[in-house]
Amino acid sequence: MNEKQIKPDNDIKAMYNRRRFDIAESNLRKMPELLEEKEDYNVYQGLKPKDYADYVEKIHSIEAREAFEMVLEVATAIKEAGGKALIVGGAVRDEVLGITAKDFDIEVYGLDAEEVERIAHEFGSVKDVGKAFGILKLQHKGGVELDISMPRTDSKIGEGHRGFEVKVDPNMSIADAARRRDFTFNALSKDPLTGEIFDPFHGMDDLREHVLRVTDEERFRDDPLRLLRGAQFVGRFGLKAAPETIEIFRSMVPEMAEISKERVREEWEKLLLKSKRPSKGLNLLREIGVVEAYYPELQALIGCEQEFEWHPEGDVWTHTLMVTDSARELINIYKLKQDKARIVILAALCHDLGKPSTTEFVDGRIRSRGHEQAGMEPAEKFLTKIGGRKDDIEKVAKIVGEHLWPKVSYDHGSVSDGAFRRLAKRLHPATIEELSYVSEADSLGTGPFIDPENPEQFLLAGLERGGTKAAAWVREKAKTIGVDQKKPELAVTGKELIKLGFVPSAKEGQRFNDVIRLADECRDLGGMKKEELLAILKDSGGSVVMATEALDYYLQKYTNPFDTETT
Repeated sequence: MNEKQIKPDNDIKAMYNRRRFDIAESNLRKMPELLEEKEDYNVYQGLKPKDYADYVEKIHSIEAREAFEMVLEVATAIKEAGGKALIVGGAVRDEVLGITAKDFDIEVYGLDAEEVERIAHEFGSVKDVGKAFGILKLQHKGGVELDISMPRTDSKIGEGHRGFEVKVDPNMSIADAARRRDFTFNALSKDPLTGEIFDPFHGMDDLREHVLRVTDEERFRDDPLRLLRGAQFVGRFGLKAAPETIEIFRSMVPEMAEISKERVREEWEKLLLKSKRPSKGLNLLREIGVVEAYYPELQALIGCEQEFEWHPEGDVWTHTLMVTDSARELINIYKLKQDKARIVILAALCHDLGKPSTTEFVDGRIRSRGHEQAGMEPAEKFLTKIGGRKDDIEKVAKIVGEHLWPKVSYDHGSVSDGAFRRLAKRLHPATIEELSYVSEADSLGTGPFIDPENPEQFLLAGLERGGTKAAAWVREKAKTIGVDQKKPELAVTGKELIKLGFVPSAKEGQRFNDVIRLADECRDLGGMKKEELLAILKDSGGSVVMATEALDYYLQKYTNPFDTETT
């Protein structure tokens, strides 16, 4: 019976200065030089063609250079035909941020769609993937792909992201064409032949000041998915949303209900996996009301208190932000691939979803007993809401249910190989390796540790008794046993039973599964060696009944029912 149930408080208790979530960060290296201020846009000098090609090859690969050189070839042909080709979208923004792109989109002005398609055919095969929207996909003879579009306006006429009326106009101005872009820095465009960058909505200034600003409110409102895109950019580039942008976001929150789960999932994954600090994007979603409106599993973390000795950083929401950021850092450190990285960061985000329902005040301390298992259901609910893949949901839920195992086992000091095998079985299809990264992120996601009133607070008991060492130990031992990335092999297989004279049967008490299950338990709970197992089975004379009785007797004799470590 709970002595006192801790109820979430809407106001997070500020125990410490949490500036790590507010510091403006950016990869901005050098602002391009302003060349000219025109009536409807400013012109800056970006990298010239050869300099950009050299830089792309240096940072990425010769293939990336070839992709940019194809852009130059197409742009030259379009210019000779009387048109103008501009690089648009993220590639221009990324150049300003000091990031080189590998993929390029171009927008063609001054030529009709038929002429653009004719020119594109000179360089390879063309797919009219969105011809009605003025979009072609060019497959270059060298294997490089390039998206070619025409200037256009998009008008909302129905529900969903397909409910738009599109009008293509090759004579549209650069500023009018850029007005449909979501944020000012995405409205930048570049002439690849001269290196000139065109900025109609002061996106350069916003990048310099680390500000996220809507380009055009009326057009921005056409797609509520842009709220999630905004959170993604805040996390990726260390931005702060402009006050008027915050108000636009808040007013659009109810419209997010119409977005398909597939589109929601894509943006959530970008937010978590592309961001340097996912916490920034998550905090923005909280600030504009998305968390409260759509994700009660996350909302419940806000104001849910934790024991100060273990979590001086504050409530569960703050801890979760820090763990998610730590998971993102570990993904880079360990160079985790896409699928594994996705599981680790989703599990990091969900790992403490069971705390709100289990947190109580007992004997003067805040406790959350059993929050690991209690967190599995809310993790499944949350991941379903964001369109999570079925396999991902199963893996993440199982990791959430076991996320304390590494630290608890490390503190225990003596853990059998069988305990690792049973853990691998419980986690499957997730892996012990994935669990270890989540555990490591959990340990790193506490603090800050410096308290001017209590310098000893730096030495937290949790870190002293386990911390990141537990994760490394679990990974190494699981690898030694052969269960770090898969569940254990069977102690005995059906084929081996047949060789020993056993006959397959579907009758009750005669099934191979009974023998196989007990054989696994004898190995993992009782430490039975393979040769001992085979000897018992051989002495059973092919009788499933005799084999199960012998194995069951072994279990009763050699396992300790009070050994909680072996669970």
